[in-house]
Order: sequence, then structure tokens, then C-alpha cells
Amino acid sequence: MEKKNKLKLYYSIGEISNITGISASKIRFWEKEFEILNPQKNKKGNRRFTLEDLKKIKLIYHLLKEKKYTIRGAKNKLQNNFEEIEKNLELTERLNRIKKELIEIRENLKN
Repeated sequence: MEKKNKLKLYYSIGEISNITGISASKIRFWEKEFEILNPQKNKKGNRRFTLEDLKKIKLIYHLLKEKKYTIRGAKNKLQNNFEEIEKNLELTERLNRIKKELIEIRENLKN
């Protein structure tokens, strides 16, 4: 699914919600709370998210849900260490993919 996502320039809030598993209402709330999250809007006022916006949503999710930061703490962290957080999230995602592959290999070897 990720390869297909990279072909699109813009995503609706519903598509972003499906990709991330985060509710549309939470994404709209985060948009109000976090200055870094500012998707374009079309003439009708519908949000148009880019892949860069998707990365930012994942960063916010990582800080709030996985690292258990408060909204204020996440805002401060993003303002002061955005690049560092981005690198850490990419590394975490890569390690999780490797872990998943290793678990699959182990399961296949058991069979």
C-alpha cells in the first residue's frame, strides 16, 4: 500500500486517517494544536495532505502516543529538535520492519 501512496500528490483527511489509523477528528485537532501541521485546502475548504504532512502526523503520533508526551511537551520537542525526532522515528520504523521480518522468518522455520 505504501508504494501506491507515493504516487499521489495529495490525500484527503479520510485517506490519511485510513493510512495512519488515526481518526479524522484527532487529525483536525492536531492541526489546530501544532503549527507544523498545516495542510493546504482546496476551494471547497477540504484539506489536501501531502507526504510531508503525513510524516508530520506520524511524528506527532509518535511523541503523543508512543513516547507519552503531553501536547505542550510535544510542541516544545518539535520546535527544538524536529530533525532529531524525525531521524529517531525513521530509525524506529525501520527497526520495527526488521523485527517483523525476523519474526516471520522464525515462524516459517518452525513450520
